[in-house]
Amino acid sequence: MKPLFASSLRAQRAARRIGWSVALLVLVLDRLSKLWILRDLAMQPGDSLPLLPFLSLTFVWNEGISLGLLQQGSDGGRLALILVTGLISLLLAVWLQRTRLRLPAMALGLILGGAVGNIWDRVVYGAVADFVHVHSAGWSFYIFNVADAAISVGVVLLLLDSFVHPHDKNP
Repeated sequence: MKPLFASSLRAQRAARRIGWSVALLVLVLDRLSKLWILRDLAMQPGDSLPLLPFLSLTFVWNEGISLGLLQQGSDGGRLALILVTGLISLLLAVWLQRTRLRLPAMALGLILGGAVGNIWDRVVYGAVADFVHVHSAGWSFYIFNVADAAISVGVVLLLLDSFVHPHDKNP
């Protein structure tokens, strides 16, 4: 006879598998897209390649965090961002390990994969490679990357989950 909590344990393992798989997929897609911009297209800061009337590849080095916030201009500032985002990533990994539900696991995987992708850039290049530029008729959105998009979608999914399962204390 199986223990009563076996299905709960299976669900937790499945959620973790989903979360870690999503994190790895985001990290791989982020790295490949940045290598394509940096190595294959050999774009330089400020270079722009129109794809559609509202979408361009516009390469910039972002020395801050998502959407250009908290710009740092020194090695100390860069190290501080690496340490803070690394600590946040570690906390997200712990949260992912404890998650029982698939939606929050997927959301945490998106955020964690994106965070690690941007930390990688900051460690290797000293700044984060951003290149997706959405714009139209004089309006321009921030320039971002795959990691930033994954982080944003993950946060939205976590918020959505908090409304769908508001009473779950340990999602």
